[in-house]
Amino acid sequence: MTGSEFRKYAHELADWMADYIENTGQYPVKPDIKPGEIKSQIPEKASEKSESFERIFDDFRKIILPGMTHWQHPQFFAYFPTGVSEPSILAEMLASTLGAQCMIWLTSPAAEELEERMMEWLRDMTGLPGNFTGVIQDSSSSATLVSLLTAREVKTGYEINRTGFSGKEKFRVYTSVQAHSSVEKDVKIAGFGSDNLIKIETDEKFSMIPGKLEEAVRRDTEKGYTPLCVVSTIGTTSSAAVDPVAEIGSICIKHNLWHHIDASYSGTALLLPEMRWMIKGIESADSFVFNPHKWMFTNFDCSAYFVKDKDSLIKTFSVLPEYLKTQEDSLVNNYRDWGIPLGRKFRALKLWFVIRSYGINGLQEKIRNHISFGQWFKEQIISSKHFEITAPADLNLICFRIKPAGTEDETELEKINTEFLRKLNSSGKILLTQTRLNDKYVLRFVAGRNHTEFKDVKRGWEIIDEAAKELIVDYFKQME
Repeated sequence: MTGSEFRKYAHELADWMADYIENTGQYPVKPDIKPGEIKSQIPEKASEKSESFERIFDDFRKIILPGMTHWQHPQFFAYFPTGVSEPSILAEMLASTLGAQCMIWLTSPAAEELEERMMEWLRDMTGLPGNFTGVIQDSSSSATLVSLLTAREVKTGYEINRTGFSGKEKFRVYTSVQAHSSVEKDVKIAGFGSDNLIKIETDEKFSMIPGKLEEAVRRDTEKGYTPLCVVSTIGTTSSAAVDPVAEIGSICIKHNLWHHIDASYSGTALLLPEMRWMIKGIESADSFVFNPHKWMFTNFDCSAYFVKDKDSLIKTFSVLPEYLKTQEDSLVNNYRDWGIPLGRKFRALKLWFVIRSYGINGLQEKIRNHISFGQWFKEQIISSKHFEITAPADLNLICFRIKPAGTEDETELEKINTEFLRKLNSSGKILLTQTRLNDKYVLRFVAGRNHTEFKDVKRGWEIIDEAAKELIVDYFKQME
């Protein structure tokens, strides 16, 4: 592609991108296709000769676009949102154009120093302790793995990094039964074994019970295990439950455990001073992560990971071959030593663009609006005779289920709600997801896209309410 061709097609793509952002709501939220339909339209072998960009882009529109789930659709209320904003997209375009490898200061000084400053901004914007130091990871899953590996090496004096597991280690890691599945995955990757992940019971708010945690730690100690780390959660995936950080932190200090806090989604709410009750006691934690690429309108991937003791982190991951040594090593942060991959993208640029474009006040306004939208939706559920709330809702994630009057059998309720979700999602008008709370099948509704407006949430409620009324009428007809 020549320079003039690149300029021409770049302008065409920019126009298409702007149109897509403005008109995403015209597409079905998710495609009505079967597995294999997209692949069958793509040739089995790569073409021997070059193809024109016009043809490639035409195939994108004809083959790829119809097979996409549109996460930025006004009626996408599933999972958690994935962050997107126009400033972030533009920054991604610039970063891609620069094509920089940002593994150490020398390879891109501006990238390293901007990342350092952005993490200081985020730390202060969210009310984290001033002695926390941050680095951008690709995901919370990676950040939690980094924490577990650091905890392992600190506990063993960095011996496992040197000699490997001896077979005598009997480490235990603790988290709640509501924690994200990535914790178990990370425990397996770190070599502890999933049998050594102890899942602690939760209370009626689905928050970890500190007393149950301490009982488990004491029991394991008596049995000869080595309690190593607790992973607590601020905003669980199922219900956005908040673990009691202060009480868990006290237990960790008492028993010399590493305390990692996973605030992947809900951490963005800490931009609001009134939401910082969620991190009361965080000063005793060892590490903390949240994802601007979820609720802070920053394109994936961008996970903000903070540690109290950066030296332990670096010592865990640093490997310094001759070809990576530079004269500036003692003066700078070489982020290749702050996590798993050597290669690193220029992620800080999009954070810089987003924070400056919205300002702290603009970001706070959006987050407050999203929370108010969620609270409005909760009130509609509470006031309806067709539904019930199934979990506390302090933020914008609402857990609920359809419950026809007089129906108490859980097997029957699961059948009804499974069909209800299928009906909603197959319509192409809206997308929700499900979870289990107290072994009950329930639905999740979360409004947190960058461009979410009250009218979108109101329309979502209308779709849900209308579908529920139709289903309940059919249900009672079948019962007659």
